[in-house]
Formats: sequence, C-alpha cells, structure tokens
Amino acid sequence: MPPRRRSGAAAPDHLTAENLETLAAAIAEGKRATVYLREAMPSLGLEAGASAKVISVQGNTLLIRPKGVDDELPFEAEELLMRRIPAAKSAPAPAAPATPVVHQEIEPGPPPAPKTPAAKTVATPAPAATAVPKPAAVPAKRTSKKVPAGVSVTIHAGADNDWSVTVAHGAKRPGKAVPVSPDAVERAVRELGEETAIEAVESIIVAARNLAAARVDELSRQLEDARKALEALGAVE
Repeated sequence: MPPRRRSGAAAPDHLTAENLETLAAAIAEGKRATVYLREAMPSLGLEAGASAKVISVQGNTLLIRPKGVDDELPFEAEELLMRRIPAAKSAPAPAAPATPVVHQEIEPGPPPAPKTPAAKTVATPAPAATAVPKPAAVPAKRTSKKVPAGVSVTIHAGADNDWSVTVAHGAKRPGKAVPVSPDAVERAVRELGEETAIEAVESIIVAARNLAAARVDELSRQLEDARKALEALGAVE
C-alpha cells in the first residue's frame, strides 16, 4: 500500500529505525506494542493521535489495528508516532463588551386627582308576583254506550201458501214484508232446532202440499172429461 500523503509541513516526530526495532522486539516477546496516528482518517472515523495495536513490523511498514476498527491496516513509519499528540488548548472566547448603562432623569408628573366616592346603589325590592289561581279541572263527561235494541223476526204464512218475513227493531213498527219460499222457511226453522216452530211450519206446508195435489187431481179429472166430450162430438185428431 503506498504511503499516505501528509498535508502541510513535515511533522516534527515519527517512528525512527530505533523505534521500529523496539516495537519488533516487544512483539517477539509477546508484549503489547502501541503506536499513534499522526493524521486523522475521517473515512474510518479516526482522529489524529488515535491509538493502534502493532501486529507486525516488516522493514519500514507496520501492520496495525486502530482502536475501534476490526481490521488490520498497513502504515508507513512516517505516518505513526511513539507518543500521543497533546490536544491543542482552545483559545478563550473574547469577553462580551459591557453594555453601557444609560441614566435617565424622570421629572415628577402632576399630582393625582382626588378620588370621587362611588355612588351607592340602592337595590329596589321587586314587587311580589301575584299567584294566579288555576282553573278547577272540569270532570270529563262519561258517555254511556247505547245497547242496541232488540230485533224481532216474524214469519207469515198466508192462506194461499204464500210466505213472507218482517223485521222490527225494538219498539219500532215492523218493516215491509219480504216474500220467501216455503222450502227456505222450512230449512231455516230446522236450523233453529225449535220443535214447536218446526211442527207448525211443516203442518202448514203439508196442508198446502195436499191441497195442491188435490187441485192437480181435480184439474186432471176435468181435463179427462173435456177430452171425452171432444171425442163424442166427433172431433178429428
């Protein structure tokens, strides 16, 4: 590795041939040999004067391991020192100039005006609110539910076997009679199951049925007599 260039003028000290022999002898005896960097190495984070352990000495080249670096690097004797470089003393900071003090005379102002006593505020009592009596609650009127009046259903049977039904609501007069058929009346009373009503209706219907049958027989007989009379007169068929 070529020797690193040194910036500025030559350093007053570096490793000499005698130093190299001393370091080589210490390594041979198993002792720790330490040197110091003359210049900083920003790429490795090393400052000037950083210590390094000497691994081996070969002629004018030393293989060292700087503190904080896990690697062995070759350096020339002119780049190393046997003692640490003393830290440069920082120059004291210049003292800040004293701030001039300005004295200002304050003339007395006019005397304060006399205080005027504050007017006392007399609280006027508010008139008591007159209680307004609440109107008495009016009891709600109870509306009685009207019970529906009774209903009367009347079945009429005429002499000619004509049937009709009338309906009356309560005490009102019954309405107009509505004609119904005898068989409808018979079915209705049978659904009611009232034996007296069933017998009364059936008796009227049976009597009307017998009367109608007798009427049919009479008309049939009269028709037969008329046919015979027509034949006796020699009517041609």
